Amino acid sequence: MPKNILTRGHSRSLTRNHKIAIAGVGALGAAALAISAVPASGHTTATNEAAPAAKVAYSSEQIKDVKTSVTDQLAGTSEKLAAIDAKQQAAATAKKQAAAKKQAATQAAAKERAAKEAASRSAERAEVKQVAAKSYPNNLNGWINEALSIMKAKGIPGSYHGLHKNIMRESSGNPKAINDWDINAINGVPSKGLLQVIPPTFEAYHVAGTSWNIYDPVANITAAANYAADKYGTIDNVNSAY
Repeated sequence: MPKNILTRGHSRSLTRNHKIAIAGVGALGAAALAISAVPASGHTTATNEAAPAAKVAYSSEQIKDVKTSVTDQLAGTSEKLAAIDAKQQAAATAKKQAAAKKQAATQAAAKERAAKEAASRSAERAEVKQVAAKSYPNNLNGWINEALSIMKAKGIPGSYHGLHKNIMRESSGNPKAINDWDINAINGVPSKGLLQVIPPTFEAYHVAGTSWNIYDPVANITAAANYAADKYGTIDNVNSAY
């Protein structure tokens, strides 16, 4: 049996009828596939109108619930932020209070230390002053020199010579001397001591820091010199009863 051998050179071109036939076969196949995909009980309706787009229904309550949920979340976040800020402020305040307390304690300690140091220096000065205080002999020369030292500190004028000459004239250097015969004695206020001072004058011109005993030599000299400075300018100007 002869073989039908087709070669490129002997193939024939598809005619227009052939192409139409092939297209019809394809269309019939697609229709068959579409029919087989529809259920047996289903009905198909041919229409030239496009199917309307499906609408999504939204409920106002659902939107309200969403808004409420978002609002609650924001409120919760605000409360958390406020709580964090309050904690931070409280911590900062506590830190400041602790720093102020520490500073106050430091200042108090510094003041206490300064007070102790000042007291210590004062005590040392007092001790040095006591050691350095000049001592005077318990005699007329010592009494006059000690009185002159006090008079100088108090601004009361007078010299050794002025004091000595008046002392010798008034009491001959006896600190216990008392005049019981002059007008003062007659009036009941006799003159007493080295410079023969009556009690009212002694009390009026008493020099602070000296004894209140009118017979004390230094107290008697300084009071008399203070009185003479007030009445005569200085004890050096007194050459007789005063």
